[in-house]
Amino acid sequence: MSSTHLTRRTLLAGATAVALGATTIGTTVKAAAAELAQVPYIWREFSRSPFTHPQIPYVGRAGHCGGAARFPRPRHFADVTEYGAVPDGTTDCAPAINRAIAAAGRAGGGTVTIPPGTFRIDGLIHIGDSGVVLRGAGSGRTTLYATKSLTELIGVYGSRYGGDKSAWSWAGGLIWLAPRARWDSLVAAVQSRAWPFEGWTGNKRDEWTPLTAVEPARQGSWTITVADPEGLHPGRLVLLRLADDPAHTLLQHMAGGGPGPASYSWDDKTKLLSYVPYEWPVRVTRVRGRRVTLERPLPLDVRPEWNPQLTTHVTELTGSGVEGLTLEVVETPQSPHLLDKGYNGVALQCAYDCWVDDVTVTNVDNGFGLVAASACTLRRTRVAGRGSHHPYFCREGSHDNLIEDFTIEQRTVPAPPNTQLHGINVEGLSSYNVWSRGEMQMGTFDSHRGLPFADVRTDITVNNNGRHGGDANAGPLFGARFTHWNIRVTNGRAGLMKIDGLAPYSATVGVNEVTEFDQIDVPDFTGDLHARLELYGTTDAVRPRNLYDAQRDL
Repeated sequence: MSSTHLTRRTLLAGATAVALGATTIGTTVKAAAAELAQVPYIWREFSRSPFTHPQIPYVGRAGHCGGAARFPRPRHFADVTEYGAVPDGTTDCAPAINRAIAAAGRAGGGTVTIPPGTFRIDGLIHIGDSGVVLRGAGSGRTTLYATKSLTELIGVYGSRYGGDKSAWSWAGGLIWLAPRARWDSLVAAVQSRAWPFEGWTGNKRDEWTPLTAVEPARQGSWTITVADPEGLHPGRLVLLRLADDPAHTLLQHMAGGGPGPASYSWDDKTKLLSYVPYEWPVRVTRVRGRRVTLERPLPLDVRPEWNPQLTTHVTELTGSGVEGLTLEVVETPQSPHLLDKGYNGVALQCAYDCWVDDVTVTNVDNGFGLVAASACTLRRTRVAGRGSHHPYFCREGSHDNLIEDFTIEQRTVPAPPNTQLHGINVEGLSSYNVWSRGEMQMGTFDSHRGLPFADVRTDITVNNNGRHGGDANAGPLFGARFTHWNIRVTNGRAGLMKIDGLAPYSATVGVNEVTEFDQIDVPDFTGDLHARLELYGTTDAVRPRNLYDAQRDL
Protein backbone atom coordinates (compact mmCIF):
# COMPACT_ATOMS: atom_id res chain seq x y z
CA MET A 1 0.00 0.00 0.00
CA SER A 2 2.72 2.46 0.98
CA SER A 3 4.68 1.55 -2.12
CA THR A 4 1.61 2.18 -4.26
CA HIS A 5 0.90 5.37 -2.38
CA LEU A 6 4.45 6.67 -2.91
CA THR A 7 4.33 5.81 -6.56
CA ARG A 8 1.14 7.78 -6.98
CA ARG A 9 2.59 10.70 -5.07
CA THR A 10 5.68 10.56 -7.25
CA LEU A 11 3.57 10.43 -10.37
CA LEU A 12 1.43 13.30 -9.11
CA ALA A 13 4.49 15.38 -8.32
CA GLY A 14 5.95 14.61 -11.73
CA ALA A 15 2.73 15.52 -13.46
CA THR A 16 2.56 18.74 -11.47
CA ALA A 17 6.13 19.55 -12.43
CA VAL A 18 5.39 18.88 -16.09
CA ALA A 19 2.28 21.03 -15.88
CA LEU A 20 4.21 23.83 -14.19
CA GLY A 21 6.93 23.51 -16.80
CA ALA A 22 4.39 23.61 -19.59
CA THR A 23 2.77 26.64 -18.00
CA THR A 24 6.13 28.37 -17.72
CA ILE A 25 6.96 27.56 -21.35
CA GLY A 26 3.49 28.70 -22.43
CA THR A 27 3.88 31.93 -20.49
CA THR A 28 7.30 32.49 -22.04
CA VAL A 29 5.96 31.87 -25.54
CA LYS A 30 3.04 34.19 -24.94
CA ALA A 31 5.34 36.85 -23.53
CA ALA A 32 7.60 36.52 -26.55
CA ALA A 33 4.62 36.75 -28.88
CA ALA A 34 3.34 39.78 -27.00
CA GLU A 35 6.75 41.38 -27.35
CA LEU A 36 6.83 40.61 -31.08
CA ALA A 37 3.27 41.75 -31.80
CA GLN A 38 2.40 44.97 -30.04
CA VAL A 39 -0.53 47.36 -30.18
CA PRO A 40 0.76 50.93 -29.87
CA TYR A 41 -0.95 53.41 -27.61
CA ILE A 42 -1.58 55.74 -30.55
CA TRP A 43 -3.83 53.10 -32.17
CA ARG A 44 -5.98 52.97 -29.06
CA GLU A 45 -6.24 56.76 -29.20
CA PHE A 46 -7.19 56.69 -32.86
CA SER A 47 -9.83 54.02 -32.30
CA ARG A 48 -11.62 56.34 -29.90
CA SER A 49 -11.62 59.35 -32.27
CA PRO A 50 -10.79 58.18 -35.80
CA PHE A 51 -11.96 61.26 -37.70
CA THR A 52 -10.17 63.89 -35.61
CA HIS A 53 -6.95 62.34 -34.37
CA PRO A 54 -4.16 64.97 -34.43
CA GLN A 55 -1.42 62.73 -35.88
CA ILE A 56 -3.14 59.95 -37.87
CA PRO A 57 -5.53 60.79 -40.74
CA TYR A 58 -8.72 58.87 -41.37
CA VAL A 59 -8.14 57.15 -44.73
CA GLY A 60 -10.64 54.32 -44.35
CA ARG A 61 -12.62 55.61 -47.35
CA ALA A 62 -9.66 56.07 -49.71
CA GLY A 63 -9.85 54.51 -53.14
CA HIS A 64 -12.43 53.69 -55.80
CA CYS A 65 -15.97 53.71 -54.39
CA GLY A 66 -14.69 54.15 -50.84
CA GLY A 67 -12.13 51.37 -51.17
CA ALA A 68 -14.40 48.71 -52.67
CA ALA A 69 -12.76 45.28 -52.90
CA ARG A 70 -14.14 44.63 -56.38
CA PHE A 71 -14.23 46.77 -59.48
CA PRO A 72 -17.28 47.10 -61.75
CA ARG A 73 -17.63 44.76 -64.70
CA PRO A 74 -19.33 46.74 -67.48
CA ARG A 75 -20.91 44.75 -70.28
CA HIS A 76 -18.60 43.54 -73.02
CA PHE A 77 -18.60 45.97 -75.90
CA ALA A 78 -15.98 44.73 -78.36
CA ASP A 79 -12.65 43.05 -78.83
CA VAL A 80 -9.94 45.26 -80.32
CA THR A 81 -9.35 42.71 -83.07
CA GLU A 82 -12.84 43.55 -84.36
CA TYR A 83 -11.51 47.06 -85.04
CA GLY A 84 -8.37 45.90 -86.82
CA ALA A 85 -5.82 45.24 -84.07
CA VAL A 86 -3.44 42.39 -84.85
CA PRO A 87 -1.27 40.68 -82.20
CA ASP A 88 1.74 40.25 -84.49
CA GLY A 89 4.06 42.69 -82.70
CA THR A 90 4.66 44.72 -85.90
CA THR A 91 1.31 46.27 -86.92
CA ASP A 92 0.53 49.65 -85.30
CA CYS A 93 -2.60 48.82 -83.29
CA ALA A 94 -3.05 52.15 -81.50
CA PRO A 95 -5.62 53.49 -84.03
CA ALA A 96 -7.68 50.30 -83.79
CA ILE A 97 -7.59 50.21 -79.99
CA ASN A 98 -8.57 53.87 -79.78
CA ARG A 99 -11.41 53.36 -82.26
CA ALA A 100 -12.80 50.57 -80.10
CA ILE A 101 -12.48 52.68 -76.93
CA ALA A 102 -14.15 55.69 -78.57
CA ALA A 103 -17.00 53.52 -79.88
CA ALA A 104 -17.58 52.12 -76.40
CA GLY A 105 -17.72 55.68 -75.08
CA ARG A 106 -20.29 56.73 -77.69
CA ALA A 107 -22.36 53.68 -76.74
CA GLY A 108 -22.49 54.83 -73.11
CA GLY A 109 -19.68 52.64 -71.80
CA GLY A 110 -18.58 49.05 -71.83
CA THR A 111 -15.57 46.76 -71.72
CA VAL A 112 -13.10 46.67 -74.58
CA THR A 113 -11.05 43.48 -74.44
CA ILE A 114 -7.55 42.75 -75.73
CA PRO A 115 -6.74 39.07 -76.27
CA PRO A 116 -3.41 37.46 -75.41
CA GLY A 117 -0.46 38.46 -77.55
CA THR A 118 1.76 41.44 -78.29
CA PHE A 119 0.16 44.50 -79.87
CA ARG A 120 2.46 47.23 -81.14
CA ILE A 121 1.29 50.80 -80.51
CA ASP A 122 2.94 53.75 -82.26
CA GLY A 123 0.54 56.18 -80.57
CA LEU A 124 -0.85 56.69 -77.08
CA ILE A 125 -4.04 55.04 -75.83
CA HIS A 126 -6.66 57.47 -74.50
CA ILE A 127 -9.72 56.64 -72.43
CA GLY A 128 -11.83 59.79 -72.43
CA ASP A 129 -15.36 58.59 -71.65
CA SER A 130 -16.83 57.41 -68.38
CA GLY A 131 -17.76 53.78 -67.91
CA VAL A 132 -15.17 52.45 -70.37
CA VAL A 133 -12.83 49.65 -69.28
CA LEU A 134 -9.84 48.44 -71.29
CA ARG A 135 -9.16 44.85 -70.24
CA GLY A 136 -6.37 42.55 -71.35
CA ALA A 137 -6.11 38.84 -70.66
CA GLY A 138 -3.69 39.42 -67.76
CA SER A 139 -0.42 41.26 -67.27
CA GLY A 140 1.46 38.08 -68.16
CA ARG A 141 -0.53 37.43 -71.34
CA THR A 142 -1.43 40.72 -73.05
CA THR A 143 1.33 43.19 -73.97
CA LEU A 144 1.11 46.62 -75.57
CA TYR A 145 4.51 47.43 -77.06
CA ALA A 146 4.94 51.21 -77.25
CA THR A 147 7.50 52.67 -79.63
CA LYS A 148 7.21 56.45 -79.25
CA SER A 149 7.39 59.07 -76.52
CA LEU A 150 4.88 61.77 -75.63
CA THR A 151 7.34 64.34 -76.98
CA GLU A 152 7.12 62.64 -80.38
CA LEU A 153 3.35 62.13 -80.20
CA ILE A 154 2.22 65.48 -78.75
CA GLY A 155 5.23 67.80 -78.61
CA VAL A 156 7.68 69.43 -76.25
CA TYR A 157 6.02 70.19 -72.90
CA GLY A 158 7.69 72.92 -70.86
CA SER A 159 7.11 73.87 -67.24
CA ARG A 160 4.67 76.63 -66.37
CA TYR A 161 7.25 77.75 -63.81
CA GLY A 162 9.90 78.45 -66.44
CA GLY A 163 13.28 76.93 -67.17
CA ASP A 164 14.19 74.14 -69.56
CA LYS A 165 12.48 71.31 -67.68
CA SER A 166 10.29 68.82 -69.48
CA ALA A 167 6.83 68.50 -67.90
CA TRP A 168 6.70 64.97 -69.32
CA SER A 169 8.91 64.25 -66.30
CA TRP A 170 5.78 64.44 -64.16
CA ALA A 171 2.76 64.41 -66.47
CA GLY A 172 0.96 62.25 -69.00
CA GLY A 173 0.98 58.59 -69.94
CA LEU A 174 1.09 56.37 -73.00
CA ILE A 175 -2.15 55.03 -71.52
CA TRP A 176 -3.94 58.19 -70.43
CA LEU A 177 -7.28 58.27 -68.63
CA ALA A 178 -8.72 61.80 -68.71
CA PRO A 179 -12.11 63.24 -69.69
CA ARG A 180 -12.15 63.91 -73.41
CA ALA A 181 -12.72 67.67 -73.32
CA ARG A 182 -10.10 68.15 -70.62
CA TRP A 183 -7.56 66.04 -72.49
CA ASP A 184 -8.19 67.91 -75.74
CA SER A 185 -7.62 71.25 -74.00
CA LEU A 186 -4.39 69.99 -72.40
CA VAL A 187 -3.02 68.75 -75.72
CA ALA A 188 -3.96 72.02 -77.43
CA ALA A 189 -2.24 74.02 -74.69
CA VAL A 190 0.94 71.95 -74.93
CA GLN A 191 1.06 72.23 -78.71
CA SER A 192 0.57 76.01 -78.52
CA ARG A 193 3.23 76.23 -75.75
CA ALA A 194 0.76 77.80 -73.32
CA TRP A 195 1.87 75.59 -70.44
CA PRO A 196 -1.31 74.80 -68.49
CA PHE A 197 -2.47 74.12 -64.99
CA GLU A 198 -3.51 70.49 -65.04
CA GLY A 199 -6.31 70.23 -62.50
CA TRP A 200 -10.05 70.24 -61.99
CA THR A 201 -10.66 73.85 -63.04
CA GLY A 202 -8.99 74.07 -66.43
CA ASN A 203 -5.75 75.28 -67.96
CA LYS A 204 -6.08 78.71 -66.35
CA ARG A 205 -8.03 77.54 -63.28
CA ASP A 206 -11.05 79.54 -64.42
CA GLU A 207 -13.46 76.79 -65.54
CA TRP A 208 -15.68 76.71 -62.46
CA THR A 209 -18.72 78.47 -61.08
CA PRO A 210 -19.90 78.83 -57.47
CA LEU A 211 -22.73 76.59 -56.28
CA THR A 212 -23.11 77.67 -52.67
CA ALA A 213 -21.23 79.04 -49.70
CA VAL A 214 -20.47 76.65 -46.84
CA GLU A 215 -20.89 77.49 -43.17
CA PRO A 216 -18.05 76.84 -40.66
CA ALA A 217 -17.37 73.18 -39.85
CA ARG A 218 -14.64 71.09 -38.26
CA GLN A 219 -12.20 68.71 -39.91
CA GLY A 220 -13.62 65.20 -39.65
CA SER A 221 -17.26 66.23 -40.06
CA TRP A 222 -19.31 64.23 -42.58
CA THR A 223 -22.09 66.81 -42.80
CA ILE A 224 -21.92 70.48 -43.72
CA THR A 225 -24.45 73.30 -43.82
CA VAL A 226 -24.73 75.26 -47.05
CA ALA A 227 -26.34 78.58 -47.85
CA ASP A 228 -28.28 77.26 -50.84
CA PRO A 229 -28.82 73.53 -51.55
CA GLU A 230 -30.30 74.21 -55.00
CA GLY A 231 -28.66 71.91 -57.52
CA LEU A 232 -27.15 69.58 -54.93
CA HIS A 233 -28.36 65.99 -55.00
CA PRO A 234 -27.07 62.55 -53.98
CA GLY A 235 -24.38 61.33 -56.35
CA ARG A 236 -23.32 64.75 -57.59
CA LEU A 237 -19.57 65.38 -57.60
CA VAL A 238 -18.63 68.85 -56.36
CA LEU A 239 -15.46 70.67 -55.41
CA LEU A 240 -14.96 71.98 -51.92
CA ARG A 241 -12.85 75.07 -52.57
CA LEU A 242 -10.83 76.77 -49.82
CA ALA A 243 -8.83 79.93 -50.57
CA ASP A 244 -5.91 81.09 -48.46
CA ASP A 245 -5.92 84.47 -46.69
CA PRO A 246 -3.12 87.09 -46.56
CA ALA A 247 -1.83 85.65 -43.27
CA HIS A 248 -1.68 82.15 -44.85
CA THR A 249 -3.74 80.62 -42.07
CA LEU A 250 -5.00 77.90 -44.44
CA LEU A 251 -1.45 76.72 -45.12
CA GLN A 252 -0.69 76.93 -41.40
CA HIS A 253 -3.74 74.77 -40.72
CA MET A 254 -2.56 72.20 -43.27
CA ALA A 255 0.71 72.08 -41.34
CA GLY A 256 -1.03 71.51 -38.01
CA GLY A 257 -0.99 75.09 -36.74
CA GLY A 258 0.95 76.45 -33.80
CA PRO A 259 4.09 78.61 -33.44
CA GLY A 260 6.19 76.75 -36.03
CA PRO A 261 3.86 77.16 -39.02
CA ALA A 262 2.90 80.66 -37.80
CA SER A 263 6.55 81.78 -37.96
CA TYR A 264 7.33 80.05 -41.25
CA SER A 265 8.02 82.27 -44.26
CA TRP A 266 5.19 81.52 -46.68
CA ASP A 267 5.21 84.63 -48.88
CA ASP A 268 8.31 83.70 -50.88
CA LYS A 269 7.08 80.17 -51.64
CA THR A 270 5.65 81.18 -54.99
CA LYS A 271 5.25 77.66 -56.36
CA LEU A 272 3.37 76.54 -53.25
CA LEU A 273 1.13 79.60 -53.37
CA SER A 274 0.16 78.70 -56.94
CA TYR A 275 -1.37 75.47 -55.62
CA VAL A 276 -4.09 77.20 -53.61
CA PRO A 277 -7.07 77.42 -53.53
CA TYR A 278 -7.27 73.88 -52.19
CA GLU A 279 -9.75 71.94 -54.34
CA TRP A 280 -11.21 68.72 -52.92
CA PRO A 281 -13.61 66.66 -55.09
CA VAL A 282 -16.30 64.78 -53.18
CA ARG A 283 -19.67 63.23 -53.89
CA VAL A 284 -22.81 64.34 -52.14
CA THR A 285 -24.61 61.41 -50.51
CA ARG A 286 -27.59 63.15 -48.85
CA VAL A 287 -29.37 66.50 -48.83
CA ARG A 288 -31.80 67.43 -46.05
CA GLY A 289 -32.71 71.07 -46.24
CA ARG A 290 -29.44 72.97 -45.98
CA ARG A 291 -27.65 70.00 -44.40
CA VAL A 292 -25.50 68.10 -46.89
CA THR A 293 -23.79 64.78 -46.13
CA LEU A 294 -20.58 63.95 -47.98
CA GLU A 295 -19.03 60.68 -49.10
CA ARG A 296 -15.97 61.31 -46.91
CA PRO A 297 -15.32 63.40 -43.82
CA LEU A 298 -13.95 66.91 -44.25
CA PRO A 299 -10.18 66.92 -44.80
CA LEU A 300 -9.73 70.32 -43.11
CA ASP A 301 -11.60 72.82 -41.02
CA VAL A 302 -13.96 75.09 -42.94
CA ARG A 303 -13.52 78.69 -41.81
CA PRO A 304 -15.10 81.93 -43.08
CA GLU A 305 -11.74 83.59 -43.77
CA TRP A 306 -11.05 80.96 -46.47
CA ASN A 307 -14.21 81.77 -48.45
CA PRO A 308 -15.40 78.14 -48.35
CA GLN A 309 -17.74 77.14 -51.16
CA LEU A 310 -18.92 74.24 -53.21
CA THR A 311 -18.27 74.77 -56.90
CA THR A 312 -18.48 73.11 -60.29
CA HIS A 313 -15.45 71.77 -62.16
CA VAL A 314 -14.55 70.27 -65.52
CA THR A 315 -16.59 67.17 -66.34
CA GLU A 316 -14.96 64.24 -64.59
CA LEU A 317 -14.00 60.82 -65.89
CA THR A 318 -15.63 58.21 -63.67
CA GLY A 319 -16.14 54.46 -63.68
CA SER A 320 -13.32 53.77 -66.13
CA GLY A 321 -10.35 51.48 -65.75
CA VAL A 322 -7.44 49.59 -67.24
CA GLU A 323 -6.86 45.93 -66.35
CA GLY A 324 -4.79 42.88 -67.11
CA LEU A 325 -1.98 44.00 -69.38
CA THR A 326 1.68 44.92 -69.64
CA LEU A 327 2.75 48.17 -71.24
CA GLU A 328 6.26 47.52 -72.52
CA VAL A 329 8.06 50.57 -73.82
CA VAL A 330 10.89 50.36 -76.32
CA GLU A 331 14.06 50.45 -74.25
CA THR A 332 15.89 53.77 -74.41
CA PRO A 333 18.45 55.21 -71.99
CA GLN A 334 16.93 57.08 -69.05
CA SER A 335 17.11 60.83 -69.68
CA PRO A 336 18.95 63.36 -67.48
CA HIS A 337 16.94 64.61 -64.52
CA LEU A 338 13.80 66.56 -65.50
CA LEU A 339 14.44 66.14 -69.22
CA ASP A 340 12.26 63.06 -69.73
CA LYS A 341 10.86 62.59 -73.21
CA GLY A 342 7.66 60.99 -71.93
CA TYR A 343 8.05 57.26 -72.28
CA ASN A 344 5.49 57.16 -69.48
CA GLY A 345 3.16 54.44 -68.27
CA VAL A 346 -0.42 55.00 -67.09
CA ALA A 347 -1.78 58.41 -66.06
CA LEU A 348 -5.14 59.21 -64.45
CA GLN A 349 -6.14 62.87 -64.68
CA CYS A 350 -9.31 64.61 -63.55
CA ALA A 351 -10.54 61.10 -62.82
CA TYR A 352 -12.78 60.09 -59.92
CA ASP A 353 -13.72 56.50 -58.97
CA CYS A 354 -11.45 55.05 -61.66
CA TRP A 355 -8.94 52.23 -61.34
CA VAL A 356 -5.95 50.30 -62.65
CA ASP A 357 -5.65 46.58 -61.80
CA ASP A 358 -3.04 43.94 -62.69
CA VAL A 359 -0.96 46.23 -64.89
CA THR A 360 2.82 46.18 -65.34
CA VAL A 361 4.81 48.94 -67.00
CA THR A 362 8.38 48.37 -68.10
CA ASN A 363 11.22 50.58 -69.40
CA VAL A 364 9.23 53.73 -68.60
CA ASP A 365 10.43 57.22 -67.70
CA ASN A 366 7.58 57.52 -65.22
CA GLY A 367 5.33 54.69 -64.16
CA PHE A 368 1.87 55.37 -62.74
CA GLY A 369 0.62 58.94 -62.37
CA LEU A 370 -2.22 60.53 -60.41
CA VAL A 371 -2.64 64.11 -61.61
CA ALA A 372 -5.61 65.93 -60.09
CA ALA A 373 -7.09 62.45 -59.65
CA SER A 374 -9.17 61.48 -56.63
CA ALA A 375 -10.86 58.40 -55.17
CA CYS A 376 -9.01 56.10 -57.57
CA THR A 377 -7.41 52.71 -56.87
CA LEU A 378 -4.21 51.29 -58.30
CA ARG A 379 -4.07 47.61 -57.38
CA ARG A 380 -1.53 44.92 -58.30
CA THR A 381 0.62 47.32 -60.31
CA ARG A 382 4.31 46.85 -61.06
CA VAL A 383 7.12 49.01 -62.42
CA ALA A 384 9.93 47.04 -64.07
CA GLY A 385 12.74 47.35 -66.58
CA ARG A 386 15.61 49.77 -67.03
CA GLY A 387 14.72 52.14 -64.19
CA SER A 388 12.35 55.08 -63.76
CA HIS A 389 12.48 58.69 -62.67
CA HIS A 390 9.11 58.58 -60.86
CA PRO A 391 7.86 55.00 -60.54
CA TYR A 392 4.70 56.47 -58.95
CA PHE A 393 3.73 60.14 -58.87
CA CYS A 394 0.81 61.79 -57.07
CA ARG A 395 0.46 65.52 -57.62
CA GLU A 396 -1.60 68.57 -58.60
CA GLY A 397 -4.09 68.18 -55.76
CA SER A 398 -4.76 64.44 -55.89
CA HIS A 399 -6.73 63.16 -52.91
CA ASP A 400 -8.20 59.99 -51.36
CA ASN A 401 -6.42 57.57 -53.69
CA LEU A 402 -5.35 54.02 -52.83
CA ILE A 403 -2.21 52.34 -54.21
CA GLU A 404 -2.04 48.78 -52.89
CA ASP A 405 -0.15 45.57 -53.64
CA PHE A 406 2.40 47.47 -55.67
CA THR A 407 5.96 46.58 -56.68
CA ILE A 408 8.93 48.61 -57.86
CA GLU A 409 11.46 46.13 -59.25
CA GLN A 410 15.21 46.58 -59.15
CA ARG A 411 16.41 48.25 -62.33
CA THR A 412 17.84 45.97 -65.01
CA VAL A 413 20.61 48.38 -66.11
CA PRO A 414 22.78 50.77 -64.06
CA ALA A 415 21.49 54.31 -63.71
CA PRO A 416 23.08 56.65 -66.28
CA PRO A 417 24.90 59.75 -64.94
CA ASN A 418 22.79 62.80 -64.02
CA THR A 419 19.56 60.81 -63.75
CA GLN A 420 17.37 60.67 -60.65
CA LEU A 421 15.34 58.02 -58.87
CA HIS A 422 12.48 58.99 -56.59
CA GLY A 423 9.95 56.30 -55.66
CA ILE A 424 6.40 56.85 -54.43
CA ASN A 425 6.00 60.58 -54.86
CA VAL A 426 3.43 62.93 -53.38
CA GLU A 427 3.29 66.72 -53.71
CA GLY A 428 1.16 69.76 -54.45
CA LEU A 429 -1.30 69.77 -51.48
CA SER A 430 -2.23 66.15 -52.24
CA SER A 431 -3.94 64.64 -49.21
CA TYR A 432 -5.44 61.45 -47.73
CA ASN A 433 -3.67 59.15 -50.18
CA VAL A 434 -2.59 55.65 -49.13
CA TRP A 435 0.27 53.40 -50.25
CA SER A 436 -0.33 49.91 -48.83
CA ARG A 437 1.31 46.48 -49.08
CA GLY A 438 4.24 47.43 -51.26
CA GLU A 439 7.61 46.03 -52.20
CA MET A 440 10.11 48.69 -53.25
CA GLN A 441 13.34 47.10 -54.40
CA MET A 442 14.56 50.64 -55.05
CA GLY A 443 13.36 54.19 -54.46
CA THR A 444 12.19 56.17 -51.47
CA PHE A 445 9.07 57.72 -49.90
CA ASP A 446 9.46 60.83 -51.99
CA SER A 447 7.97 64.20 -51.13
CA HIS A 448 8.44 66.87 -53.78
CA ARG A 449 7.52 69.52 -51.24
CA GLY A 450 4.35 71.47 -51.96
CA LEU A 451 2.95 70.70 -48.48
CA PRO A 452 1.30 67.30 -49.02
CA PHE A 453 -0.56 66.36 -45.85
CA ALA A 454 -2.53 63.55 -44.20
CA ASP A 455 -1.03 60.80 -46.36
CA VAL A 456 -0.30 57.23 -45.22
CA ARG A 457 2.36 54.66 -46.14
CA THR A 458 1.75 51.28 -44.49
CA ASP A 459 3.01 47.69 -44.62
CA ILE A 460 5.82 48.35 -47.10
CA THR A 461 9.27 46.84 -47.54
CA VAL A 462 11.71 49.34 -49.05
CA ASN A 463 15.34 49.40 -50.11
CA ASN A 464 15.63 53.12 -49.37
CA ASN A 465 18.11 54.22 -52.05
CA GLY A 466 16.23 57.03 -53.84
CA ARG A 467 16.22 60.78 -53.26
CA HIS A 468 13.38 63.22 -52.84
CA GLY A 469 12.95 66.25 -55.07
CA GLY A 470 11.13 69.57 -54.97
CA ASP A 471 12.04 73.21 -55.49
CA ALA A 472 12.69 75.39 -52.45
CA ASN A 473 9.88 77.72 -53.51
CA ALA A 474 7.44 74.79 -53.27
CA GLY A 475 7.53 75.05 -49.48
CA PRO A 476 7.55 72.31 -46.83
CA LEU A 477 8.19 68.62 -47.36
CA PHE A 478 5.25 67.62 -45.17
CA GLY A 479 2.10 69.00 -43.68
CA ALA A 480 0.26 67.51 -40.72
CA ARG A 481 -1.00 63.95 -40.15
CA PHE A 482 1.57 62.13 -42.26
CA THR A 483 1.81 58.51 -41.07
CA HIS A 484 4.37 55.78 -41.69
CA TRP A 485 3.14 52.50 -40.20
CA ASN A 486 4.92 49.13 -40.30
CA ILE A 487 7.75 50.03 -42.65
CA ARG A 488 10.59 47.57 -43.19
CA VAL A 489 13.71 49.42 -44.38
CA THR A 490 16.12 46.82 -45.73
CA ASN A 491 19.21 49.05 -46.02
CA GLY A 492 18.76 50.88 -42.71
CA ARG A 493 18.59 54.40 -44.16
CA ALA A 494 16.41 56.80 -42.20
CA GLY A 495 15.73 59.47 -44.83
CA LEU A 496 11.99 60.04 -45.34
CA MET A 497 11.17 56.83 -43.42
CA LYS A 498 11.52 57.97 -39.80
CA ILE A 499 9.78 61.32 -40.00
CA ASP A 500 9.21 62.27 -36.36
CA GLY A 501 11.93 64.90 -36.74
CA LEU A 502 10.58 66.28 -40.03
CA ALA A 503 6.80 66.13 -40.30
CA PRO A 504 4.56 68.16 -37.95
CA TYR A 505 1.78 66.33 -36.08
CA SER A 506 2.93 63.08 -37.67
CA ALA A 507 3.24 59.43 -36.63
CA THR A 508 6.09 57.00 -37.25
CA VAL A 509 5.02 53.61 -35.90
CA GLY A 510 6.71 50.22 -36.26
CA VAL A 511 9.83 51.14 -38.23
CA ASN A 512 13.01 49.10 -37.79
CA GLU A 513 16.16 50.82 -36.56
CA VAL A 514 17.56 53.23 -39.15
CA THR A 515 20.37 55.78 -39.35
CA GLU A 516 20.86 59.03 -41.24
CA PHE A 517 23.03 58.97 -44.34
CA ASP A 518 23.03 60.32 -47.91
CA GLN A 519 20.30 62.98 -48.33
CA ILE A 520 19.62 64.44 -44.86
CA ASP A 521 16.88 67.02 -44.32
CA VAL A 522 16.18 69.51 -41.57
CA PRO A 523 12.68 70.36 -40.32
CA ASP A 524 10.81 73.09 -42.15
CA PHE A 525 9.16 74.24 -38.94
CA THR A 526 10.78 75.34 -35.70
CA GLY A 527 9.85 74.26 -32.19
CA ASP A 528 7.93 71.21 -31.05
CA LEU A 529 6.66 69.27 -34.07
CA HIS A 530 4.15 67.32 -31.93
CA ALA A 531 5.25 64.19 -33.81
CA ARG A 532 4.83 60.69 -32.39
CA LEU A 533 7.25 57.77 -32.51
CA GLU A 534 6.19 54.33 -31.28
CA LEU A 535 7.60 50.82 -31.60
CA TYR A 536 10.75 52.20 -33.16
CA GLY A 537 13.39 49.54 -33.72
CA THR A 538 10.89 46.74 -34.28
CA THR A 539 10.31 44.78 -37.49
CA ASP A 540 6.77 43.84 -38.46
CA ALA A 541 5.73 43.85 -34.80
CA VAL A 542 3.07 46.55 -34.77
CA ARG A 543 -0.56 45.47 -34.64
CA PRO A 544 -2.65 46.21 -36.56
CA ARG A 545 -0.15 45.35 -39.23
CA ASN A 546 -1.77 47.45 -41.96
CA LEU A 547 -3.18 50.82 -40.94
CA TYR A 548 -5.48 51.18 -43.94
CA ASP A 549 -7.02 47.72 -43.56
CA ALA A 550 -7.50 48.32 -39.84
CA GLN A 551 -9.25 51.62 -40.45
CA ARG A 552 -11.64 49.93 -42.87
CA ASP A 553 -12.36 47.21 -40.30
CA LEU A 554 -12.84 49.82 -37.61
